[in-house]
Amino acid sequence: MNLKNQKVLVVGLAKTGLATARFLKNQEARVTAADLLTQDQLGPCAEQARAMGVSLELGPHRAETFTGADLIVVSPGVPHTIGPLEEARKAGIAVIGEVELAVRHIREPIVAITGTNGKTTTTHLVGQMLRASGLEVFVGGNIGAPLIGYVDSGGRADVIVAEISSFQLDTMESFRPKVGVLLNITEDHLDRYRDFQQYVRSKGRLFENQDNTDVAVLNRADPSTQSLESAIRAQKFYFNVNAHGRGGVKLQGREMVCRVPGRAPMTLSLANFKVTGVHNFENAAAASLAALAAGADESAIQRTLNTFKGLHHRLEHVRTVHGVQYYNDSKGTNVGAVMRSLESFDAPVILIMGGRDKGGSYTVLRGLIKERVKRLIAIGEAREKILDKLGGATDSQEAASLEEAVHSAAQTATRGDVVVLSPGCSSFDMFTDYAQRGEAFCRAVRNLGDE
Repeated sequence: MNLKNQKVLVVGLAKTGLATARFLKNQEARVTAADLLTQDQLGPCAEQARAMGVSLELGPHRAETFTGADLIVVSPGVPHTIGPLEEARKAGIAVIGEVELAVRHIREPIVAITGTNGKTTTTHLVGQMLRASGLEVFVGGNIGAPLIGYVDSGGRADVIVAEISSFQLDTMESFRPKVGVLLNITEDHLDRYRDFQQYVRSKGRLFENQDNTDVAVLNRADPSTQSLESAIRAQKFYFNVNAHGRGGVKLQGREMVCRVPGRAPMTLSLANFKVTGVHNFENAAAASLAALAAGADESAIQRTLNTFKGLHHRLEHVRTVHGVQYYNDSKGTNVGAVMRSLESFDAPVILIMGGRDKGGSYTVLRGLIKERVKRLIAIGEAREKILDKLGGATDSQEAASLEEAVHSAAQTATRGDVVVLSPGCSSFDMFTDYAQRGEAFCRAVRNLGDE
């Protein structure tokens, strides 16, 4: 793909956009970056882009900038359906995403992981399993380093492990992972998709270019995933808690029985797996299948399962105060994640929910909340909607801030209870991202009195 002297427009100038612009400049393209934010709002990103010779167009988009480009590369935070992009497509201009740009320059096999929940944990597990097998691995995509940064660095890994979001899949054309993993599909991002089925179809694009020499790792217990199976041409490896297909994992308590074509059946133990929740057992099963398909050793997979400690903001134990355990699940930004969080505890839960609404339905939580939640504390822009839909299922209240919610939870909780921040919403009403929200929760918990 010759980019020299091509007029390329990068839309969205955050971390991914900046990495894309840098790659394009190194390819001697003529690069313009467009972003709705002002220079003050973008801060260092704008300064770095200008320093590398990128032309900036900040504020409202100009249609002629889009229709005048030879190629447009869209960052994942920018909806691919905005008017200027549609005008560019009508004018015959190629519109792709950063991942699509990257894979056109990548020859290494890719393990790609998507799903509504569990992507990051599973991606890290696969990366660690392959590294423990002696392979050189690059881990990135929707987490950490953008794939285009790997291309630009001239790095040469044996295998690439990439978390891929639905937003990135929306702008794919030639992307073909050697191993594609779809963990689950539940309602999310309905503020960006027309309906749930459009979101499901977006996830299914992961397998669009695979053939029978590739592998698809699928959750056989997930109805929405099942609806995509007939169109998948790759070999199918299944995981879930009850059964496996021709290739797959059967979960039996804290053991995983793995059957992969061409290899003897093996049993992997989860006895020392330190991450809470049955859903994380499923993530471990999916990761094991993907790692095996990508060339990992059985012993390396087992060592990784024994030593993996989980990730920040994903059902992370913060501390125990007066016999009450506090968990930070700030990454739980959709209703499906809240369900998985609640299903992880047998003890009474004080649940802190809320943030910016993403368009999904909260009512599916009523049964679990009635059964497991001692008190629901709602925060953020969505608090009134949450209390309207869920308030009758248990004792409920609202709080003006996350710190107030933690303080109220501590006053309500008794020994043996669990306090969980699992928002079911994005963080952008009160915080810059889920990580900042999670740190605020941890800080508030640490400020509580000692045990």
